[in-house]
Parts: sequence; structure tokens; C-alpha cells
Amino acid sequence: MSRTITARARERAADGGTNRWVVLVVLCVSLLLVALDATILHVAVPSLTEDLRPSSTALLWIVDAYPLVCASLLILFGTLGDRVGRRRVLLLGYALFGVASAIAALATEPGVLIAARALLGVGGAMIMPATLSILRTVFPDRRERATAIGIWTAVAAVGAATGPVLGGFLVEHYWWGSVFLINIPLMALILPLGRRLLPESRGDSDGPWDVLGALMAAAGVLGCVLGVKRAGAGEPLLALPTAGPLLVGAALLVLFVRRQKRRPHPLIDMRLFSRAAFTTSVGCIVIGMLALVGLELIAVQYLQLVLGLSPLETGLRLLPLTFAAMAAGATGSYTLRRIGPRRMVGWGFVLTAAAVLLLTFMGQHDRPLLLTVGFVLLGFGLQTTLFSAYESMLSEAPQRSAGGAAAIGETSYQLGAGMGIALLGSVMNAAYAPGLASVPGVPTEASSAASNSLGEAYKVADQLGGTAGTALHQAARHAFVDGLHVTLCVSAVLLLVGALMARRLPRVMECPAEPEESYGSPEAGELPAVDGSHAAIPSGAPGKPAEPRVPATREAIEPAGSGRPAH
Repeated sequence: MSRTITARARERAADGGTNRWVVLVVLCVSLLLVALDATILHVAVPSLTEDLRPSSTALLWIVDAYPLVCASLLILFGTLGDRVGRRRVLLLGYALFGVASAIAALATEPGVLIAARALLGVGGAMIMPATLSILRTVFPDRRERATAIGIWTAVAAVGAATGPVLGGFLVEHYWWGSVFLINIPLMALILPLGRRLLPESRGDSDGPWDVLGALMAAAGVLGCVLGVKRAGAGEPLLALPTAGPLLVGAALLVLFVRRQKRRPHPLIDMRLFSRAAFTTSVGCIVIGMLALVGLELIAVQYLQLVLGLSPLETGLRLLPLTFAAMAAGATGSYTLRRIGPRRMVGWGFVLTAAAVLLLTFMGQHDRPLLLTVGFVLLGFGLQTTLFSAYESMLSEAPQRSAGGAAAIGETSYQLGAGMGIALLGSVMNAAYAPGLASVPGVPTEASSAASNSLGEAYKVADQLGGTAGTALHQAARHAFVDGLHVTLCVSAVLLLVGALMARRLPRVMECPAEPEESYGSPEAGELPAVDGSHAAIPSGAPGKPAEPRVPATREAIEPAGSGRPAH
């Protein structure tokens, strides 16, 4: 088994790892760029459509190429980093991300922009799991790692929320390509910094890398995400373009799991899923993202189409959600130590469900205070849940499998987001359409077209004009609000299911006296000195030996990673 770090990292480790927080800053900037790129293009779509004149299919691929490719390759590059070096994969991801950004910014044809977005997805898939697995290595102490993950998740929330705002500013003052061009100077800065500051680490490098298994996983995830996205776009679930990718993707993932169980050196140790805490954490990430993305999508439609707010006003209304998420990430480590993973994830889900039910009081008229309180509770509750689920998942995985575990977490994140749009979007459409079935004075064809979406209903109403147009406009608004209430209730039920799932998590945050695998150490609890000897990890003042942490409860006596439920 090979676990290596660079000589510079060894020096930092020998003096107590004083620069690990600088490493965290570099990792957070990496994540910020990837999170920004996932949402920054949305506001530039009208401008690039006018400039490049893509077909409807090409426009769909311009938007979807990045998340589809990124989600499908997370497992491939996460496990590759465990074998060839996580820092190496991360630096290659930086370089590819910068090159792809330049190609996207200067694209003059839709096909070139689609290819550039796909390359950005490849770069993002190299960056995302590497940041989390390096974080796992640099912070062997679970309490410090919890603080680092809290900061990491808060940065992700900031990136996703500020993407549309930053993109709108750039498009308004420059041109649509500037949303990609800003990546280049940032990557030019972070690439040499990452090369100088980030430690190299690997997992279990014994045995060959399973290329066929990696490709099976990539194709399987791609099929599932593509099918889920098509379902979320309103296509029938049993239609071939939707059901085909879903079935093929699911079959490939089943074959991938069976292959990994038989191989002596698997890409992903499937025994991780036998740990209740690991499996439960992954499930909580899926449910949390399912609720967050679906609710944000519907909330944006409500703010713009029902309340008539501008895109900038909509972004400002959603800022409390972002600030609350940042606060939850910043205080997450303290809260986790005080109440433990089980209560933190469970009560986070309950708080989010309460926020969702509070938002059912939204109606035809603007209620700013209600929306602000609801969004604050929603952001704090969901970020609390996601933080604790990520921390528990990563702590359950041994350091040698950090890349694979991070890839599983990120894949769950992407699948949850896609499922949220598909599931809650389908519930919304099913509750919205019947309200337009029989509007007085509106022809059947017009009612059918208006039932597709609220935006489409407004267009049809404007075309009809007169009394019929006014009636359709009012009926669509009422139907949308009624559908919103139904969707919020369904989301609250899902969140409460997540709260019940959280009961399988450990009751307390387990902090073993010696980390299972320390920062680049061949032996648990030791750090390699520069001369190759081994020294004990300091836990207090410099020069003092590490003191064992005495657990206060039975749950804490269980070894880290046991995942056994408390009695």
C-alpha cells in the first residue's frame, strides 16, 4: 500500500500542519470556480442565443453538456486520483478548465460551445472529488475536518447562489463570453499556487486500475442522469428517449457493482455500503439536494412569474437563503460536536420541512417577511443537513478510499439535483394542469398549450386578449399557486422521510485518540518526519505527547466507521 506526500508537505506536517488552512483556501477557491460555472451560464442564454442562433436541441446541449459530463465522470476521476495521485488529477483539472473556458468564451459556433462545455465538465469532474479527498487527507483530526468541511460546503453554496448574479452583471456590461473568460485569470493564479501548496496523496495503489469498470460507471451514471433530466423536462417517463437511458444506465451500474465485488482490487470498496452511517449519509445527500434544487426552481418561477419580480430582484430575495447556508456551514463543526450526526441531520431535515410548510402560506400577493423567514430556515436547515451528511460520509471512508468516497458523494449530489427537478417538477405539472382544463371562453387548444407551464400560459393569454385572455391569465396564476402548495407538501414529506433515515447515523461525533490514517503517514497516529523517522501527532502544545480522548458514552467507544446504531 502506498501513501505518499511531497517533501514540502512533509515539512508542514512535521511542524504540526500549520499551513493546512492555506491548503483549505486553495481547495475552496477550486470549488468556487466549479460551482460558479454550474449556474453562471443561465442568465447568458438569451444573449448567446441571439448571437450564435443555436437550434433548440443545440441550446439544450449547451446548457446540459457541463452537468451531464461532470456527473458521469466523477467516479472515474475520483478513483483515478486514488491511484495516480489526487494532486496530479486536480492540477490537470485546473489546466483543462482554463483551456476549455477560453474555447467557450471565443466560440463562434454552437458545436464549438457544446464541445467546450463538455471539456469544462471533464475538468470539473477532475476537480470536485479531488478537493474533498485532499481535504480528507490534510485534516486527519475529525474535529478540525468538520470545521474544514463546513467552510467547504458554505463556499459551494456561495458559488451556486452568486453565479446568476455575477453572470447577469457580466452579460449586461460586456458580452456572454465574459462569463467563461473570468475563469482564465483565476486558473492562471490557482494552478501555480496549487502546485506549490497542495500535498500529493494516494490511496491503495496495489493492482491495476480497472479501466473497463471506470467506463461502465461513467456510462451508467450518464444514462441515469440523462434519463432523469429528460423526465424533469416534461417528457413521458415511459417514452424511449427517457426510459431507454434510465434502463441502460441502471443496468450498467448493477453490472459495475457486481464487477467491483468480484475484483481483488476494486475501484470502489463496496464494503463501504455495508456501513449504515455511510449509506445513510449518501441517501441524506440525495434527499437534501432533491428538495433544494426542486424548491429553488419553483421559487424562482413564483417570484418572477407570479409576483412579477425582475431577475435581479429575484436574486436579492434568495440572498437570505445563501446567507443562512453560510452561517450553517460556519457553525456546523461546533453544532456537530455538541449534538452529534444523528440529531444534526435529523433536526436539519425537520427544520427544513417546517420551512417548506411555512412557505405554503405564499399566495397571489407578495409577503416579503414570510418569504425571508422561510428562505432563512430553508437555507440553514438544508445546509446543516448536507454538511453533517458529507462529514459523516467522508469520516466513514478510510483515507485510502477518500477519492472514491468523495466521488460517490458528489455523484449523489448531482443525482439528487436531477431527481429534484424531475420529481418535484412532475408533481408541480400534475397539480397545475387540471386548473386550466375548463377556463370559460378559452378554446381547448389554448388551454392545452397553457397547461405546459405558467410562462407559456401568459403567452397564450396575451395572444387571446380580451376577456378570455384575462380569464386564462388569472386561472394560470391560481393554478400555479395551488400546484406550488401541493409540491411543497410533497417536499415536506420527503424531508421527514430523510429525518427518519437519519436515525441510522451515530448518536455522537466519534473522535478516536489517533486518526485512522494521518496526513500522509504509513502508520496510524504517526507523521513522517523529514528524515524518515516517525513522530507522534501533537494534540496540545508543541512538544507534548498526544493524550487519548476518553469517550463519554457507549456510542463513542465504537471505532470510527462502525456506523452501529445506538441503543
